Amino acid sequence: MTDHADSLDANTQDIGRLLRIMARLRDPGRGCPWDLAQDFSTIAPYTIEEAYEVADAVDRGDLDDLRGELGDLLLQVVFHAQMASEQGAFGFGEVVASICDKLERRHPHVFGEASVDDAAAVSANWEAIKRREREAAGEQDRSALAGIARGQPEWQRAVKLQSRAARTGFDWPDPTPVLAKAAEELQEVREAFARLPQTGDRAELEEELGDLLFVVANLARHAKVDPGTALRRANLKFERRFRAMEAMAVSRGQAFDQLDLDAQENLWNEVKAMEK
Repeated sequence: MTDHADSLDANTQDIGRLLRIMARLRDPGRGCPWDLAQDFSTIAPYTIEEAYEVADAVDRGDLDDLRGELGDLLLQVVFHAQMASEQGAFGFGEVVASICDKLERRHPHVFGEASVDDAAAVSANWEAIKRREREAAGEQDRSALAGIARGQPEWQRAVKLQSRAARTGFDWPDPTPVLAKAAEELQEVREAFARLPQTGDRAELEEELGDLLFVVANLARHAKVDPGTALRRANLKFERRFRAMEAMAVSRGQAFDQLDLDAQENLWNEVKAMEK
């Protein structure tokens, strides 16, 4: 059996191989034309996509696929680091050193003398350390909402905004008033839809839908449910059922898209009943 030290050495060699491959792909004289044409802005969407594919593999419990998707995500980190290195900004080693330093700094209960009682205390301590880091870096924003990135998915940003506000006491005490607020926002969406034929004001409709989505994200937060995970699983369920409807229609000699809505609804209900 390979001991831990040998395993670490092998992993280090694997990382070195990956870094050499990436450097070769970006070599101006003998690299890949596609890789050479990329920059931070063109690679960023792939980075986001790969992160979602990791989450999808986790949802499906497919560890073989997870291994591959984690490799794809690691490639994104290496790609960004290679481009930064070419500009003389930083290299992969500095990326690794940065996260190592951060992990040790933000876990004083593990790497220092601090003590915590539970995971909630760890989270609170983490946020306090982040705040002190921002202040030490000269950040002037003293809001409780400071430091929440704008580049993340908006559902995630909504939950983070709400969580930060809740730490100041600005929060509903339980889900009951959140449900009431959701009903209120849904009614406002209905009214905006009713006015649309006369006003043509889609900006109003967008605003009301945004308010509704924001409250639904808040409801998920109170339920301690990640809204992104919940929506991803709802998407998978819809896809599974829709594909089953199409297959059922074909098995009966029917073209699904030629059926009227009532017939399609009947198929939907059959599929739902089969899942129970």
